[in-house]
Amino acid sequence: MIKEMKNITIEVNLKDAKTLNEEIKNSVSAYDEITLNNVYGQRYIGSGINQDVKININGVPGNDLGAYMDGPEIEVFSNAQDAIGNTMNKGRIIVHGSCGDTTGYAMRGGEIFIKGSVGYRVGIHMKEYLDMKPVIVIGSSAGDFLGEYMAGGIIILLGIGVAKEDQLTGKYLGTGMHGGVMYVNGTLPEYKLGKEIKKVELDNNDKKVIKNYIQQYKKYFKYTKDINIDSFSKYVAADKNPYHLLYIKN
Repeated sequence: MIKEMKNITIEVNLKDAKTLNEEIKNSVSAYDEITLNNVYGQRYIGSGINQDVKININGVPGNDLGAYMDGPEIEVFSNAQDAIGNTMNKGRIIVHGSCGDTTGYAMRGGEIFIKGSVGYRVGIHMKEYLDMKPVIVIGSSAGDFLGEYMAGGIIILLGIGVAKEDQLTGKYLGTGMHGGVMYVNGTLPEYKLGKEIKKVELDNNDKKVIKNYIQQYKKYFKYTKDINIDSFSKYVAADKNPYHLLYIKN
């Protein structure tokens, strides 16, 4: 017997964030899919939800979209503001546009796919534990401090529509990084890199990972052009414990 999917549409307009989020949380148990129309910067949408529900957003959601969430899939048919996926544990966020700063702040699991570009300090403090490995896939470019203090997980920068390799990111890539991996479509000049990371060669497993997430990106955003996996470079932490000398004597 096929389960009937239950859907609800909420007209958001000028509802304040508290009212809207109470309405969403009261709906997740009764509905499989929630569509929000006319979203105008309301914050915390989907935050703290731990149920298997799809949330579609027509409009621009505010800061902390999907913060601390643990299961939902959120699809944004526009841009999104800052700190989406803040400390999320599980689930997926798909953004058909660009995102602001601190996307994926302290992510502990789940996936974020962004069609366009992102701002500063994206993936800061990402971490992983056991089988929880957060992933951020960025379609175009990123600002300064991508992967800052990154302790785990994966960041993939596809560079779609970026004319030159030195425009893929801002400066200080991976500053303070001590875990995880970043894959960039191109090779970054040395002055873009933080002192705590190093470039290493791709292996076959890396190529499988990149291919898998490129295929997902193409599916979500209906992107049809080829992306050359062999053109990617890989960046990892140069030292798993870069700050140990702060706490011990020579």
